[in-house]
Amino acid sequence: MTAEIVNMGCRLNIHEGEIVRTHVNAARANRERVVVNSCAVTNEAVRQTRQTIRRLRRERPGAEITVTGCAAQIDPAAFRAMPEVDRVVGNAEKLRPESWTGTDAGAVGDIMAVRETAPHLAPAMADRVRGFVEVQNGCDHRCTFCIIPYGRGASRSVPAGLVIDRVKALVDAGHPEVVLTGVDLTSYGPDLPGAPTLGSLVARILTHVPRLARLRLSSLDSIEVDDELFALITGEPRVMPHLHLSLQHGDDLILKRMKRRHMRGDAIRFVERVKWARPDAAVGADLIAGFPTETDAMHAQSLALIEACDIVFGHVFPYSPREGTPAARMPQVDRALAKERAAELRTASAARRDRWFDAAVGADLPVLTERGNKGHTDSFAPVRFAGDVEPGRLVAARIAGHADGALLAGAP
Repeated sequence: MTAEIVNMGCRLNIHEGEIVRTHVNAARANRERVVVNSCAVTNEAVRQTRQTIRRLRRERPGAEITVTGCAAQIDPAAFRAMPEVDRVVGNAEKLRPESWTGTDAGAVGDIMAVRETAPHLAPAMADRVRGFVEVQNGCDHRCTFCIIPYGRGASRSVPAGLVIDRVKALVDAGHPEVVLTGVDLTSYGPDLPGAPTLGSLVARILTHVPRLARLRLSSLDSIEVDDELFALITGEPRVMPHLHLSLQHGDDLILKRMKRRHMRGDAIRFVERVKWARPDAAVGADLIAGFPTETDAMHAQSLALIEACDIVFGHVFPYSPREGTPAARMPQVDRALAKERAAELRTASAARRDRWFDAAVGADLPVLTERGNKGHTDSFAPVRFAGDVEPGRLVAARIAGHADGALLAGAP
């Protein structure tokens, strides 16, 4: 019986969800099985996870529901206490086939003791034209707002040979684009022999997998981008001109209180360098509104950062305190005000995106087609086609306009 995997949160969860799918289906249980791969990045993410579990139980009263992922790793007791949940499995344990063959209540080990990552590789990404490869997991930094290191453990990297084998397998399986993922992607390498960098890994992938058409990078910390990676981002056509940056805020004092590793000027200079070398590069960014002690003037700095860093894909969320993090003990901003400021950041980012879309009207852009007559350009702009398209093809699309956050195109 085929399992249903419900992935919450990040691209890394999507990748790991496919590994879980392989293991659960191989176990061949007689009972219907549903796995919720949870997220813990915010309190809202945990709330949505719990809401999803309750909905799934109503819809599938006879199914076995297992919860795994970061929220389950951080607070397994809370999920075991839910009457809708049958099993709880930790983030390391979920990648092991033996975790899905038994009938016990599950296991959640010490994630901080894990020192290797990605020993298990799924054969392909089910129902996706874009493949994901985990090259790094965990995080050694301690941003004051973030609980994720306690769900993912210490930073650890996948040896380049395993990564290249995985990319080759995805290309052989028909994926024209591969995305490299990790919790702290730009920290790749120091734990491996020879201390390679993310730039050297990307270079090796491009050399050893010549049939790979498009390589995309997930979230980057701009302050950690090495020279080789910068040269590839700005000068290699097979590396997609799309950067998603972990910026978080536009005010220096808030960045210090967040314990970030960059200042406002660092972010602006990085984007300026990228844009000078590759003008078509599109920038996305994570931004937090309403961080503790944030004033109106500090919030205005984040608003101004959208223009200064040309942010066309704003991933914005209001700050919510996570128990166990230093920021939860700082003077809090009113929750309603934080949501209001988040809405202002989203509006500003959408306005910048729409001006970028205006400039694309009339152009022929390369698009990777996806199911549902949709696709994405190389700069990750979403495209909706007026006619039917076969998924998994790289096509040239004439852009006729845009609406509701997507470019519009006729049939290629």
